[in-house]
Amino acid sequence: MGKVAGAQKELPGERREMLSDVAAYIVKRLEADQAANLVFICTHNSRRSHLAQVWCQVAAEYYGIGDLKTFSGGTEATACNIRTVRALRRAGLSVAASTTGENPVYLIQYADDKPPIRAYSKKYTEEGNPSEKFAAMMCCSEADQHCPNVMGADGRFPLHYEDPKSADSTPQEAARYDERSFQIATEMFFTMSLVAERLQTK
Repeated sequence: MGKVAGAQKELPGERREMLSDVAAYIVKRLEADQAANLVFICTHNSRRSHLAQVWCQVAAEYYGIGDLKTFSGGTEATACNIRTVRALRRAGLSVAASTTGENPVYLIQYADDKPPIRAYSKKYTEEGNPSEKFAAMMCCSEADQHCPNVMGADGRFPLHYEDPKSADSTPQEAARYDERSFQIATEMFFTMSLVAERLQTK
């Protein structure tokens, strides 16, 4: 947590502004006694959207923000990439495969008293994801461009993280995935810290 806190101080102003808008959306929902549902969307629901979903839920748990739920999906379904799983494990999370096959389901434990996150690749419209009154968290510019209208969303935020896939099967692979995971974790913890602060001062 210390490294994440230190990295938050280095966030560029434009990122802080955008993440502050995300926090404002969440606070508005929670203050209206409504669930804050965030759907992290990327083209393949394979890397960045899973990292963002997981770290956002971890950060919400850390700051004690109840009634915030995270989801993920893509414009098409592929698989939660094993490199994503390895990065989360290196970060200290417990990740276990509960099924096998081309698109296995991974169970990611983020709190002792909460059910694990079920991570697998799916379209963002799949049953189980919210179909209305959710924030579309666009994790890549490709999905943002291909989905000018995310049906049912009442908020939309361009997170646009760089794809670590470019380092697949290279000596830089693990470092690139860890770098992206840490960047996303830093921004999700920053966002949830703003939410917690604003809820306390209301």
